[in-house]
Amino acid sequence: MARAAVIGESVRTAGFALAGAVVLAAENAEEARAAWRELPSDCSVLVLTAAAAAWLGEEPQTRRDLLVAVMPA
Repeated sequence: MARAAVIGESVRTAGFALAGAVVLAAENAEEARAAWRELPSDCSVLVLTAAAAAWLGEEPQTRRDLLVAVMPA
């Protein structure tokens, strides 16, 4: 079964866990890159905070099997 994941600041992402998403908290660029590496292989939807999207740059576009959405700032 495919899963959804969220990467970003904990204050903006914690609520997604209630909906069953895998939440990978990241408060800075280093933590965002670590969260990206920990992303489950069966993840098909990824939600990023605006900050996490900036920290990860083009990296999420390298996975064609992943639908990526960025939260508005």
